[in-house]
Amino acid sequence: MSTMTPCTPTTPTRAWLESLRPKTLPLAFASIVMGSAIASLQGVFHPLTALLALLTAGCLQILSNLANDYGDAEKGSDTPDRVGPLRGMQKGMITAAQMKRAIMLTIALTIVCGIALIAVACHKPSDVVGFLILGLLSIGAAITYTVGTRPYGYMGLGDISVLIFFGWISVAGTFYLQAGHFDWIVMLPATATGLLATAVLNINNLRDIETDSANGKNTLAVRLGPVNARRYHATILSAAALCLAIFSAVHLHHWTGWLFLLALPMLVVHIKRVNHAKTSLEVRPLLEHMVKAALLTNVLFAAGLLLN
Repeated sequence: MSTMTPCTPTTPTRAWLESLRPKTLPLAFASIVMGSAIASLQGVFHPLTALLALLTAGCLQILSNLANDYGDAEKGSDTPDRVGPLRGMQKGMITAAQMKRAIMLTIALTIVCGIALIAVACHKPSDVVGFLILGLLSIGAAITYTVGTRPYGYMGLGDISVLIFFGWISVAGTFYLQAGHFDWIVMLPATATGLLATAVLNINNLRDIETDSANGKNTLAVRLGPVNARRYHATILSAAALCLAIFSAVHLHHWTGWLFLLALPMLVVHIKRVNHAKTSLEVRPLLEHMVKAALLTNVLFAAGLLLN
């Protein structure tokens, strides 16, 4: 698929879809599926809670996408020179005022879904307060990645944020809301899911490393440099696989717990392709490949838990 430029004809509907980025939703849902699968393993799965968690995660992901477009456009980070696709605001199809209204609407929807989730799943005052705080922190993190005077995405802190919110909080939080208690066993798959999501972000940043560096967006990939960013990529993918393997070896006692191994060849091929891709244009198709590899790994592991 060719890169669209600001001059490429488009429609308002297509411009909004480009900013909403619906293709990113499955990765957000993966953490909810993982947490729900662990809950199912322990016999405490609650369908309504899982559904509301999926809706809340989807709203948060869309909020992050819209805020990311707004912040990068306002700071001039997304220029026609970048290899990644330009979106609605960068093309001039969506105004800053329109994007602000869309962000406010998404915040409202996120709050509604989050409150419904808390009302259904939380039965103790301390849980209500705790998850309200986590919800507000998640909304704040989604917005301030690129928005504000000191966005943390411009300081190389995006990776740790993804690990925390797409891994630890999403997976462990989903499990807690269904089980009613915390269990440390959830942290291994939560870490794996977070690291896989972090790898997706790293590929995105590796693709844009030259233009991000030129425009003052100091992502972790920019700080590490292209060579070390590739080594870092292989490391976090290996760590994700190791976390899942330890969990299966310690807590599962059936062959289905090792279904995720079917995704390892895809991860190995991906690492090799990343190491051989020397230009941003060569890295670009690897983003979709990384998303598919992350989803396959998460889905196979979750399926193994359900079948176990």
